[in-house]
Amino acid sequence: MTCRKRWILLLGLANGLAQAQTSGLQIADLDRLVDVGEPDLSADGRWLAYSVTRSNVGEDLRQSDLWRVSFAGGDPQPLSFTDTDSEWLPQWSPDGRWLAFLSDRTTGDDKLGDVQVWLMAADGGEARRVTRFAGAVEDFVWSPDGKALAVIAEDAEPDHDVAKNPPPIVIDRYQFKEDGRDYLSQRRRHLYRVEVASGESLALTAGAHDEQLPAWSPDGRHIAFVSKRGDDPDRHLNFDLYLIEPKPGAVERQLTRFAGADLDPYWETRPAWSPDSRRIAYLQSGEDRWIYYAPWQLAVIDIASGESHLPAPIDRCFSKPHWSKDGRSIYTLIEQSRVTRLSRIDLSSGKLTPLSPDLRFDYDLDVEGERVVVLGGDDQNPYEISALERGSLRPLTHHNDWLSERRLARTEPVRFVSADGTAIEGLLTLPLDHQNGQPAPLIVRLHGGPVYQFSHEFMPDWQIYAAHGYAVLGVNPRGSSGRGFDFSRAIYADWGRLDVADVIAGVEHVVARGIADPDRLAVGGWSYGGILTNAVIARDTRFKAAVSGAGASNMYALYGHDMYIREYELELGTPWANRDAYDTASYPFLHADQIKTPTLFLCAEKDFNVPCLGGEQMYQALRSQKIPTRLVIYPGENHGLSIPSYLRDRMQRHLDWYAEYLH
Repeated sequence: MTCRKRWILLLGLANGLAQAQTSGLQIADLDRLVDVGEPDLSADGRWLAYSVTRSNVGEDLRQSDLWRVSFAGGDPQPLSFTDTDSEWLPQWSPDGRWLAFLSDRTTGDDKLGDVQVWLMAADGGEARRVTRFAGAVEDFVWSPDGKALAVIAEDAEPDHDVAKNPPPIVIDRYQFKEDGRDYLSQRRRHLYRVEVASGESLALTAGAHDEQLPAWSPDGRHIAFVSKRGDDPDRHLNFDLYLIEPKPGAVERQLTRFAGADLDPYWETRPAWSPDSRRIAYLQSGEDRWIYYAPWQLAVIDIASGESHLPAPIDRCFSKPHWSKDGRSIYTLIEQSRVTRLSRIDLSSGKLTPLSPDLRFDYDLDVEGERVVVLGGDDQNPYEISALERGSLRPLTHHNDWLSERRLARTEPVRFVSADGTAIEGLLTLPLDHQNGQPAPLIVRLHGGPVYQFSHEFMPDWQIYAAHGYAVLGVNPRGSSGRGFDFSRAIYADWGRLDVADVIAGVEHVVARGIADPDRLAVGGWSYGGILTNAVIARDTRFKAAVSGAGASNMYALYGHDMYIREYELELGTPWANRDAYDTASYPFLHADQIKTPTLFLCAEKDFNVPCLGGEQMYQALRSQKIPTRLVIYPGENHGLSIPSYLRDRMQRHLDWYAEYLH
């Protein structure tokens, strides 16, 4: 539920209409798509390490390996070759001789957590384990001298007799669930210093709070990290930056004092030290009440004085700041409507200069000296890593070049006016063999968030739809990111009203253009996209089919059942004190008798983000009224599905459902 959090939800689908174009993207091709990520340049800028995640079809899992490529170019080389284990988060040692990384490979020691830091030579070879924590390692960074690591590790599970049933789960925290972590006990994530040679660890922090996102200063004197403190950190979003000296007995110093989120870990952005170790660039959001609706800004704080400022205060989201070599500018990613681009900020003037092409989505970057690499893609190309040179991008990786074997549909930006005169934007993908004057069946895609947006990035599900004769409309209704605070907060505590009107306006726009057949309309989405799907079909009966994935509509029942208790109370209040807000948010469930659209409900069994309860209740409501419906539950999965066979199954079910009612 963020502006920039990348929710890669491959919702698509195949084998439906008789006019299917087999030269387009197909379901089986999803197993061939490769996720490239985590670029890390060596200190001399000569080498780039990165992770590659692909489907291991034989083991039915997604698996990550490490690769490297020369900045000068050439063929990338794989560095890890484990059969079923994964390696990720590669980081070069300061001297460039070693590569440290996280891995879930087995250690042979049942007393160790399932993820530890490992080390291999720069050109690959046998790796050795560095850390020996009883809990899992979440994150790490090198010290500037290469002798130590700053490590974030979770407290160990309590010992119990594994031959018997596990002990009861005892809860006494305000927030007691988190997707991917299960129930939250008093186990916390803390900061350690680990000696690379010996593996000896020194605890630097302790207490009933979590530390995350470590960053070691270039002069080696301090480690910056992010933490929430106070009487009950679960009750607020007031993250702050802290500093600590990496030595025994050191005491943390709180650096930021803003009464809101300073670098929420959900933004996937580490504190960025200036080359002279005097300043830190970080992200700052609005006050707690605006949760994810307020765009987070780039801020710079002076270490000595604690004074901070916004060097380029614009009403948009920033992420992933990196300093230039001379400390006079900052490279960062900036989100605008339907695009996120690598940009540079001149700190003396605040001038913003886009550096990557338009109509593109950049997701990550790294900077070493004068060399810059960016991870990104566009409508026709999944994420790959490129070098920034003389104002253009030179590709360094080519892991998805096989897509040249497929004919891909084109995507175009669209703009239309909602019922109250508000300008709304989106993206339209035409059927692969679209011909003017031949209206096509239309699938309206609704994004998660709600504060997120559809951008110019590769969408496998849209390409599969297009290959099977569908037009695809991705609407960015009010509540979406990329267009500023007021546009996002227009649906604050008012879900499913203005955004539904914006979706309907988009449908009417493409129907009026003769692109969509008004008698063959469908709608679907995942997460908030599923929530909004329910709202759309409860307020409008023109849709012949719907697919609601990981959605919910009875917010009374979700209170205390999912992981967003803090966000519920900040935005909606409590159910007993704010019935009107909960009634509005629960409109599709409370008015389920108005729904006439055949709807497929999908959910993940272990999802604590939007639990299956939401889909189960809507399924039951439609089944009660004898509306065609079906419920599909994916065992053991969290909010974002990861098992390849489940991803293929979900896609097949989408197209089968749509084909049944739109054929």
